[in-house]
Amino acid sequence: MTINYTEYNDSQKPALTLLQKMGWQYLSQEEVFAARGEIYTNVLLDDILAQQLSKINAFEYKGESYKFSTGSIQGAINALKKVPNEGLVQTNERVYDLITLGKSFNETVQGDRKAYTVKFIDWQEPENNVFHVAEEFEVEGGKGKRRPDLVLFVNGIPFVVIENKRRDKNESLDEAISQNIRNQRDEGGIPKLFYYAQLLLAVHPNAVKYAATGTPAKFWSVWKEDNDKEIAKLLKKKTNSTPAEDRFVTEQDKGVYALCKPKQLLDLAYKYIVFDGPDKKICRYQQYFAVQDTIKRVKTTNKDGNRQGGVIWHTTGSGKSLTMVMLSKALALDTSIDSPRVIIVTDRISLDKQIFKTFVNCGKHVKKAKSGNDLLELLQDKGNEIITTIIDKFEIATKRTSFKDESQNIFVLVDESHRSQYGSAHAQMKRIVPNASYIGFTGTPLMKSQKSTSKKFGGFIHKYTIDQAVKDGAVLPLLYEGRSAKLTINKKKIDKGFERLAAPLSEEARRDLKKKFATIARIYESDHVIEEIAYDISEHFRENWKGTGFKAQLAVPKIDTAIKYQKYFESQPDPELKINTRVVFTPPDSRQNNDDVW
Repeated sequence: MTINYTEYNDSQKPALTLLQKMGWQYLSQEEVFAARGEIYTNVLLDDILAQQLSKINAFEYKGESYKFSTGSIQGAINALKKVPNEGLVQTNERVYDLITLGKSFNETVQGDRKAYTVKFIDWQEPENNVFHVAEEFEVEGGKGKRRPDLVLFVNGIPFVVIENKRRDKNESLDEAISQNIRNQRDEGGIPKLFYYAQLLLAVHPNAVKYAATGTPAKFWSVWKEDNDKEIAKLLKKKTNSTPAEDRFVTEQDKGVYALCKPKQLLDLAYKYIVFDGPDKKICRYQQYFAVQDTIKRVKTTNKDGNRQGGVIWHTTGSGKSLTMVMLSKALALDTSIDSPRVIIVTDRISLDKQIFKTFVNCGKHVKKAKSGNDLLELLQDKGNEIITTIIDKFEIATKRTSFKDESQNIFVLVDESHRSQYGSAHAQMKRIVPNASYIGFTGTPLMKSQKSTSKKFGGFIHKYTIDQAVKDGAVLPLLYEGRSAKLTINKKKIDKGFERLAAPLSEEARRDLKKKFATIARIYESDHVIEEIAYDISEHFRENWKGTGFKAQLAVPKIDTAIKYQKYFESQPDPELKINTRVVFTPPDSRQNNDDVW
């Protein structure tokens, strides 16, 4: 039997029905057109926005509550509508700042004039907001109209843009992503809608991907959450506008439900979006659940009343620095934690710079400790809410002072917390901030010898393994193969050389030379070793991988050795054995008490 799928019946209609059951009120195209003042270039639902701003806002004067004047409400709407165009992501950032921070207006009560803040969304009490869904939302751009399939509005502000596709069409999800990206462009698009949108979805029944405004196609992500039972229950529910449904839960249902539940959507927008330099970033699911689980963990206390900690093990490449930023933001916005302060500790200068830069790029007010004394000064000033430091600064600081900060609302985030030198350093940190909550981050699977790391911090909080990251497409798989090249040494030639040099020497001097000659022999053989191994790699690469689009990586201990390999790979007389290579090397090892490998 052939099924004739249509985009509407296969994807758009089921999404629309589910959204209504989740609490999104449906607006007909006529209602939407009226609410936006019958102007196709206007993407805000002015009538709904004005009504909501009056409802959720009030200010207090001498113990009495007052409503904002019509002038202030209209001023707030105008501020949102007239955000100047500074380019797609920058304009989106200006809108984001407005809707998260609000806008101040002067009000006069009993002759006294003061500034009070109008909020666009009630982030603390999500049920005070209104949630609407519209289909085929027509917007006029510079070169004609575009109609995204579904648009979700919070208090009349477009928050989510969804493109639906049917399941039987090849590359349909890529097409939905491409459509979303095309619609954001100045040329032929409707960028104004995306100045306000916080979340973009590309969906069909078997797959969902999501992103933020400005995200390139390759960074659109999958969301994973165990919510089948909740959805199955919801589908069976009958409402005034939707029928009860007896069908299987699809991947589309799971993605739409997880990302668009009103409460979770507001949480994602408020705490888990960062502007990292020129890019807007929204969390991946492992970052969201790691932060959620950490917030839960730090709200539990031990017998001394100190907050619990633990280890977040997220494989390399899964965005640990941004997880730290998001965790710091979530801690700062949590109203149940009084004046939280975050100290971020790393063991490398390069890591400290990277994390500091990430925080600065994300618009966070952060201070970097330049020395042990500077660290103490930063800790003593309670106005410094986020501090980054290299771990050895704690050791220097403890030698110079007996200062302690006994606050139970300090959170120490320790990067690469598995490293061996954290044993003594952990004790030094405990001396200065004894009651802090310690949260370790690592991207390396903990070996048996390092299991004490997780215990020291309070056990694992959240794990995201290499297998999960590969499955999600967040990192690429690596194939390891052990090989051995046949190596021979020209022993006769080495022995002759030794006899010639040793002939005039005493027995003691001969023994001394023999020790040195062993080293000379190793150096002598190194070119020979490189030649043999490089030849083996060239042959193996040609036979198995050349022309497939895959790459190979060879790790060697020194830069000069890497250059020798490169010369060999690229100067093969047989053109079939030539390999196009690049030498990539790391900066000097800046860890405390570690020899420089250079």
